[in-house]
Amino acid sequence: MAQFVSKSTELVKLGVNYAKPVLQVWLQYAKVELTPPTLKDVSAIRSGFSQLIHSARTGRYRDVTVREGIINTLVAIEIYCWFFVGECIGKRHIVGYDV
Repeated sequence: MAQFVSKSTELVKLGVNYAKPVLQVWLQYAKVELTPPTLKDVSAIRSGFSQLIHSARTGRYRDVTVREGIINTLVAIEIYCWFFVGECIGKRHIVGYDV
């Protein structure tokens, strides 16, 4: 039993030593990516939307590489999935509303 306890404490120490840098990197990205937009971000958002509209009007979206197309498709799928999850949370059912 003493061997089991000593081995388990060693495994816990190894797990903590491995998890510390991973969690620090995750926390660093979470502070940047999970914050709501500030007032100074509004101009960048506005210019991004104007570029999107401009590329839709001029047909520039046809010049996208395969890699960029796959990345854009994956981002669109992620947005759709989060929308679906939000809908399920909001209606508190997977299918239909509780009337």
